[in-house]
Amino acid sequence: MNSHSGLGRPTSGKRRLKDLLQQKDNRTCADCGASDPKWASANIGVFICLKCCGVHRSLGTHISKVLSVTLDEWSDEDIDAMVEVGGNAAANAIYEAFIPDGSLKPGPDASHDDRMRFIRSKYELQEFLKPSLRITSTHATKSSHQASFSEEHSSHSSKLSCSSDGMVEFIGVLKVKVVKGTNLAVRDMLSSDPYVVLNVGHQTVQTSVAKSNLNPIWNEELMLSVPQQYGSVKVKVYDHDTFSADDTMGEAEIDIQPLITSAMAYGNPNLFGDMQIGKWLKSDDNALKEDSIINIVDGKVKQEMQLKLQNVESGELELEVEWVPLAQ
Repeated sequence: MNSHSGLGRPTSGKRRLKDLLQQKDNRTCADCGASDPKWASANIGVFICLKCCGVHRSLGTHISKVLSVTLDEWSDEDIDAMVEVGGNAAANAIYEAFIPDGSLKPGPDASHDDRMRFIRSKYELQEFLKPSLRITSTHATKSSHQASFSEEHSSHSSKLSCSSDGMVEFIGVLKVKVVKGTNLAVRDMLSSDPYVVLNVGHQTVQTSVAKSNLNPIWNEELMLSVPQQYGSVKVKVYDHDTFSADDTMGEAEIDIQPLITSAMAYGNPNLFGDMQIGKWLKSDDNALKEDSIINIVDGKVKQEMQLKLQNVESGELELEVEWVPLAQ
């Protein structure tokens, strides 16, 4: 994490965030009042509990950009936005200015449906604002992040970027099942001998070599320990050569933030039935062929993805990823 010592930043970003969290009104969830919230909506400027965090995640990052106070790496812009808002009391003075009779705020033990109704009404539908006020969310084109409550409330959904350099403390295990490759590139006379390499932090794992096969089926499960400050998982495909250096056959990156944040938001997946809890969206900036859905399946948090290999003439990979936290 970069350090800043310029004017206006007398303390580290983590320290500023911790100081804000310790303020009295921020010691309870902005939406249900549960004690000791460990999550925050960076663009809205509120601290929230684990259960409300799950609802915020379902709204999408264009409405609420959820970050863990303890697990995620925060940008200076996100911290600036939280500090500028001032915390839960200031935000609720806007978002809960006019709660009509009968629209009771959920308590810490409220059901998921009650939380969903209230939080959607509060932030997405903005039913409790002053009649003259409408807060709009737009994607910032620069790194600036305005969190002032005026006629417009600007937010951004920039992807979390973390570094795992030097970290030895892990938060969980990533099980990656390399299912198959399709239409892989030719690197020998008529075919290739492909294998897949995965890397996160200082860890590298790989599949077996598929001899003379451009459409290999591996169905091999690889495991990676995920550090507290994690980055993307690097995926590379190589052609095995006996007498020379292995040739590259394309690469991709897996953004594991949506998977991990969704899993953290819902806590113990054994408490839920099969359901969708998140999504990694296809964009021009990633290798996804289509949106990758994150589900709870049989008490496990899983994600299937189709990747179009980059920096190569052809080739796709099918993967299945499962998140296993070190502690529920």
